[in-house]
Amino acid sequence: MTRTLKTAIGRTPFTEPLFRGVVTSPEVTLDLVPFPTIHRAFAPMVRSLAFEVSELAIATYLQARAVGKPIVLLPVVLAARYQEAALLCLKSSALRGPEDLAGRRVGVRSYSQTTGVWLRGVLEDAHGVRPQDIAWTTFEGAHVVECQDPPWVQRAEEGAELMALLRAGALDAVIVGNDVPAGADLRPVFADPVAAGQAFFARHGFVPVNHVLTIRQEIAAREPETVAALLRLFGRLEAVGPVAAVGEEALAPALRVAMRYCLSQGLVEKGGV
Repeated sequence: MTRTLKTAIGRTPFTEPLFRGVVTSPEVTLDLVPFPTIHRAFAPMVRSLAFEVSELAIATYLQARAVGKPIVLLPVVLAARYQEAALLCLKSSALRGPEDLAGRRVGVRSYSQTTGVWLRGVLEDAHGVRPQDIAWTTFEGAHVVECQDPPWVQRAEEGAELMALLRAGALDAVIVGNDVPAGADLRPVFADPVAAGQAFFARHGFVPVNHVLTIRQEIAAREPETVAALLRLFGRLEAVGPVAAVGEEALAPALRVAMRYCLSQGLVEKGGV
């Protein structure tokens, strides 16, 4: 009998064969819940276990684990990319590079946004700018409500908008997501984002992982055959870009660095992950 799993994953070139029914399994069927923007599925998963299987941002998973949410990580990378192009300032800005961000005001949708986690790690490791050296402005809290932002983070006023604050001069730089906004008045803080991404790979040996696959703990404990079937299913997908379907070797190095960054940035408490 086929096991049907209520599932929330993003529709990407990597997962498209699952949505189209091109790649299937005789053992498990994914009941795919539509989400135009997959990060909107993260809060329901970590707050109320709304799905049996769900894509999660790696930082959201680590925060969920730190507070004991009954969610298990599977070794499936669903999204990975270099992050440096997502750190923007105005073209007219006096910022010459990431080292100049110390003492500046930087906005990001949420302090726990995974792109921000990776970029803050890069700023500290490669440029000597610690998270607390920057005045962070956010627009929403963490998906895991038990996790509070550290004291060097403030919330923008209700109704404020990230790019509008940058253009008004209320922020010196912003961190965006996968969809980098266009604008003749904008430029990356990194003079050469591609080279900066390659430098990250040279230091660490992996492309930063944004999203992973998770399953309810009760299912993983009670139905190991279902977990194995899921991994076989995702293992049949063809890797797209830096996405690697299945295997601890694709995830473990990124997970270790992400855990270190979450601790150093005040996203989780020591001993929580």
